[in-house]
Amino acid sequence: MTYKHRAIIDSIPGYKQGKPAPVTQGQRSFKISSNENPFEPLPSVVKAIEQRALGTINRYPDMRGWELVERLAAMDGVEPENVVLGCGSSEVITQLVSLVAGPGDEVIYPWRSFEAYPIIVAGAGASSVQVPNLPDGSHDIDGIIGALNEHTRLVILNNPNNPTATSLSDADARRVMEAVPSDVLVLFDEAYFQFNTEPNTNVAMDLFREYPNIVVAHTFSKAYGLAGLRVGYGVAPADVIDGMRKVSLPFAVSDVAQRAAKASLDVSAELGERVQAIIAERDRVVAALRSQGWDFAEPYANFFWLALGERTDEAAAIFTQAGLSVRVFSGEGIRITIGEPEANDTVIDVCQQLKTQGF
Repeated sequence: MTYKHRAIIDSIPGYKQGKPAPVTQGQRSFKISSNENPFEPLPSVVKAIEQRALGTINRYPDMRGWELVERLAAMDGVEPENVVLGCGSSEVITQLVSLVAGPGDEVIYPWRSFEAYPIIVAGAGASSVQVPNLPDGSHDIDGIIGALNEHTRLVILNNPNNPTATSLSDADARRVMEAVPSDVLVLFDEAYFQFNTEPNTNVAMDLFREYPNIVVAHTFSKAYGLAGLRVGYGVAPADVIDGMRKVSLPFAVSDVAQRAAKASLDVSAELGERVQAIIAERDRVVAALRSQGWDFAEPYANFFWLALGERTDEAAAIFTQAGLSVRVFSGEGIRITIGEPEANDTVIDVCQQLKTQGF
């Protein structure tokens, strides 16, 4: 059956979820395709859900999530009026794009980057301006600045960038802010900032206190390990937050998610230890691959990127045979999440195998 619909919908690429771990008899397999935290939820977080949330799932949650909003505002040193919740940071970004962009408007962002960007922008009826990354996978700052025009309504900077794991320097972020008109918003998407160990990286909340047109998107999905509950938040000027709330999905963040997020904030030290463990595993894997002869950009997220070009699908098949699901971008490269130590050992073995085959 054919039906009438907006023509722009036909241009939207469907979002592809990371594939589940391959099933191979007699072989342990791992899903390292979705940048998920490999640790199980902390017992205290699970307890908070069981004791305080499950008994009220017949009721709507606090639509604005004020208790969590107030905690986050205090943590970031802003007012509650500067914070909005979303069903993951993806929904926060959707709110922002829906607020500022529509037909005839442009949203600038680096590419390749987060796969949801073109979907969100097209869904709003606006046009994407994708600025190709530099050869090392980092943002082309000159290209982003050069793309600005009278149709620009939003600029997105992804730090660290997904899927290339590169870091955005403070100097480059400031170059963009100085070039963007003060009435055009700049979104800093920092879904993985807790894993960013680059000394010269930009910290978006520092710039937020200096510029009037900055929005910061954070999530509980990655470092906090709450990907399955879908809770993120944005920090922005109060009038921007007011507009984002108007276009937000009502009751998008469940009470279970809100309580789990608050419980996670109570055990930040334990979660910090887990983040450090993932960073240590990342560094171990990177060192092993460097010794094998691999040359790729230093990763600053909980994943890394192998630019394999035309041999990407060939390499992906070898990862699958070894029991690993990875994120494949055909013709470009593979994104590999840092997982359990055993999964990481298998990654190292597969990469050695690839090297022997001339990759």
